[in-house]
Amino acid sequence: MNERPPSKLELLHFARRVAVQQARDKIAQIDRWIAAEERREAERRRGAEARPAVPDWLIEQGLSGRAPVYVHVGGCWSAKKRCRGVGRDQALRALADGVDACPHCRPDTELGYLG
Repeated sequence: MNERPPSKLELLHFARRVAVQQARDKIAQIDRWIAAEERREAERRRGAEARPAVPDWLIEQGLSGRAPVYVHVGGCWSAKKRCRGVGRDQALRALADGVDACPHCRPDTELGYLG
């Protein structure tokens, strides 16, 4: 039982070993965070690349799903889920057939429709 207390130098070496171990643990944790974020970024990139292009023109169907109610410019913030992408000719034809132009994105102006 006559153990001598550790010297100040021994305590400092011990403290250094503990600090190094904790630093390794923290660095390993940060490396895991970086790897997880890199995976998320890659997934976002793949998702953006796989996303279909926004159509140039949209026709919004009514609640019945049959009668069109609006023609929109592709990407219009007001376009609802009941929209389908169409070509320029179909959008012009719909406007000529009496389908209303969206009052927000004004596809008739974009198409040059004077009807």
